[in-house]
Amino acid sequence: MMDLGWLSRSALLVGDDGIHTLQNSHVLVVGLGGVGSFAAEFICRSGVGEMTIVDGDVVDPSNRNRQLPALSTNHGLSKADIMATRLLEINPDLKLHVIKDFLKPEMCREILQTPFDYVMDCIDSVTPKLFLLSTAYQSGQRIVSSMGAGGKLDPTKLRVADLFDTYQCQFAQYVRKRVKRLGVGEGIKAVFSTEEVMRSSLIMTDGSNFKRSAYGTVSYLPAAFGGICASVVIRDLLEYPIDKEQRPLGIRIKKAVRNTPGKVKDGELNPA
Repeated sequence: MMDLGWLSRSALLVGDDGIHTLQNSHVLVVGLGGVGSFAAEFICRSGVGEMTIVDGDVVDPSNRNRQLPALSTNHGLSKADIMATRLLEINPDLKLHVIKDFLKPEMCREILQTPFDYVMDCIDSVTPKLFLLSTAYQSGQRIVSSMGAGGKLDPTKLRVADLFDTYQCQFAQYVRKRVKRLGVGEGIKAVFSTEEVMRSSLIMTDGSNFKRSAYGTVSYLPAAFGGICASVVIRDLLEYPIDKEQRPLGIRIKKAVRNTPGKVKDGELNPA
């Protein structure tokens, strides 16, 4: 018989029924970097009974400032393998599926034939992110997506909103425009920061694995993103309410003006 004693503190908070719900849930986590590695661990420690993790990358020395699997002793090793060992040491009864590859369109379609209880998008490269979001959305999966965690320092600026209500995040803006062209509408929850990005921290990369540039990062900020992403999944699975950020009025009005023939007067949209 499965030992659930290690979840006794969680049961005090969410009840035995909540633990049962989590035990019978299957969560997909794509991307095991600074955001995804922490998100995956939080999902595992919550008692989710089945997980699929996806990442084709290996540990690089530059990962050690922010990524859970990265140590001075495991450079060059698979992040997915390291996280798989860690998750199974937390919960030996976890039903775990490991995919050690970078997400490509055909793979994305194959993976998402499984009806997951939740999909976690923790990818920081645009093209695979678009594959995942559009495919998951079109297959009717519940999704939480992490936006840009680089170039920022203040975790108190993190918010949860519908993807199309995000603001003050250039990465989110780019993702919104691209997924809209792919037929994605409202319904994807996004974790984003309203903090102004520190542009001086931008570097260009070699373009491998769909990534041409990157911002500087600090140890705790990606982990904070991962924690909030995990909280969205757990609260949704347990049917707890999630307060979602609304775009500030001024931004909503500007958007409406762009899409509607009209004028703005006294803070209201007036038809022409």
